[in-house]
Amino acid sequence: MYKVLLIDDETIIVEGLQKVVDWAAYNCQVTALAQDAVSGSQAIRKHRPDILFTDIKMPGEDGLTMLAGLRGEFPRMQIAVLTGYRDFEYAQRAIRLGVARFLLKPSKMDELTEALEYMTGVLDCLPPETEPEPQPGREDPNSFLVRQAQAYIAEHCAQRLSLQDVADHCYVSQWHLSKLLNKHLNQSFYDLLNAVRVRQAKQLMDDPALRISEVAERVGYADTAHFSHVFKKLEGVSAGEWRNLHCGKN
Repeated sequence: MYKVLLIDDETIIVEGLQKVVDWAAYNCQVTALAQDAVSGSQAIRKHRPDILFTDIKMPGEDGLTMLAGLRGEFPRMQIAVLTGYRDFEYAQRAIRLGVARFLLKPSKMDELTEALEYMTGVLDCLPPETEPEPQPGREDPNSFLVRQAQAYIAEHCAQRLSLQDVADHCYVSQWHLSKLLNKHLNQSFYDLLNAVRVRQAKQLMDDPALRISEVAERVGYADTAHFSHVFKKLEGVSAGEWRNLHCGKN
């Protein structure tokens, strides 16, 4: 039987779906319920469902990034979105990311069963562990995730930032995000983080009033010596030498 997982921040909806749909008629069984993206991601990794019905407009969640994360890490899983968010462009973006069906609440029973028929039909044609072929016009969810990760790193690089922090933001495992960064950017997480920090440090060094130690601290290095080592490794010269070469006329 195909395993089904239901995610919605409204408990009455997931419990209602579990009861009103004749899952067995479609060779399906609901294996878990969840109320948000965090518990949903945990349940997905634990149960590895074949089919997911989920809301994408839950408090504090980035629905499109969540979808991209799910599609990127679990490409075989079929996803149907159930939402009250009536935005056509948002729906189109979700579909381009590989969502099988985008259903508006309250959904009619025939819409739910049609979505279920479609998704089980796709799974019937996919041998176990086989990933679906990319579809024309679809947006690569992994490329989307890499862009989201890059933007998050750039915005938060001055903080103590770990691979887990960025993976959580992208709703994927550390392992999957690390693999994506290496594949798409040919960089590890820390290579990317250091490159972003050094790039921002060079911008800050345009201000002659800032000492090198202050620049290092502002871009996320508690240890100036470590910043200096990283900077020289990436730029070929020390931070002070770089400043003299590029900002000497200021």
